[in-house]
Amino acid sequence: MPSPAEGAPLRITLLGGFRLAGADGSVRIPAGSERLLAYVALRPGPVARSDVAENLWPGASEARAHASLRSALTRLRGAGCCRALDTGPAEIALADGVAVDLHELRALARGLLDTTEAVRGAVEGIGTGEIDGLSRDLLPGWCDEWALREAEEWRQLRLHALEALAGHFVGARRFGHAVSAAGAAVRAEPLRESAHAALIRAHLAEGNQSEALRAFRSYRTLLRSELGLNPTPVLLGLVAGLRPDASRVDGQSRGGHVTVTVRRP
Repeated sequence: MPSPAEGAPLRITLLGGFRLAGADGSVRIPAGSERLLAYVALRPGPVARSDVAENLWPGASEARAHASLRSALTRLRGAGCCRALDTGPAEIALADGVAVDLHELRALARGLLDTTEAVRGAVEGIGTGEIDGLSRDLLPGWCDEWALREAEEWRQLRLHALEALAGHFVGARRFGHAVSAAGAAVRAEPLRESAHAALIRAHLAEGNQSEALRAFRSYRTLLRSELGLNPTPVLLGLVAGLRPDASRVDGQSRGGHVTVTVRRP
């Protein structure tokens, strides 16, 4: 992979895996320096050197941690990656013009949770690319405590955003996108009832009763198998009129009379 060309724009990818890219593609990063770039890129502004050293080298003494930080910065400079960061005596920040996918998708996710009319109108410009971005985990496979904290915060935000986006798409009658967004939330957290509810609502809004019922039954089976639980009344209410197994009528003629048996779930 090439070193970044002087003056070429840089972009850091954190969703779906770490990557530093320039105009000519991925940039070679020295071993161990990805964590430094990722840690700084997660923050919207400058980060204290002491904070970086403490979190990236938690088991080391203060002096050793700061020495490791200086070494990581030196390796980045040697690889021509130093212009991704602005380094000062007390703080480190991303350089101006370095784009980070998380910042863009985080702003989108937070905006989708707004309930104003302006946000509903902005959904017109959202499509499969944004759904794909909201479907990606943050730094998958990274086990550092700081990375796990950030990953969980992002997971919760993106799940709520995908569910909200599905609802916005339904309102805009973009049913294919609604199903796609809700389906992404379901795949991200298969036991999350609100995600399944969003998917069922999208199917119902499109008039696909069989798809809605199939989605409900699949979730009910999974929930009972994994946790021994039943869906909540809210979810049951979405499909109450669709489930023949919820109010099945068995007719048996007995002396000219019909015996009706109603089976409850």
